[in-house]
Amino acid sequence: MPGLLALLTASIFFGAAIYINLVEQPARLHLEDRAALVQWVPSYRRAFEMQATLALVSGLFGAAAWGQTGHVLWGFGAAIIILNWPYTLLFVMPVNRSLEAIRPDDAGEESRGLLKLWGRLHAGRSALGGLAATIFLVAARLEL
Repeated sequence: MPGLLALLTASIFFGAAIYINLVEQPARLHLEDRAALVQWVPSYRRAFEMQATLALVSGLFGAAAWGQTGHVLWGFGAAIIILNWPYTLLFVMPVNRSLEAIRPDDAGEESRGLLKLWGRLHAGRSALGGLAATIFLVAARLEL
């Protein structure tokens, strides 16, 4: 059961992350600079809370499944989904801080460039979520 919960939470993480990359970010970049920055701030804060929690919970369930079954794929998937935490702290958070430091009235070329960089970095989180979900799916399939 922990394995299926790991798969479920990793899949939800991946779905939310890829939605941001394929739908929300392109729509945001169609806005003018000030509006794009203003929209990004609350959107990111809400998404961070959800995705950080999902990554942690999925990792814990994956680790529990590994402990329960001894199948290394569960542990590998858990490690991959948890990698979102250090990846975010090391690469994404500096961009977040720079974006949050820009006042909406000062939005312009710099904020637009940072938003584009943020989108590329966020794609890394999407990739980690998709990889973890795939690994969990293979692990679950092997148990059937």
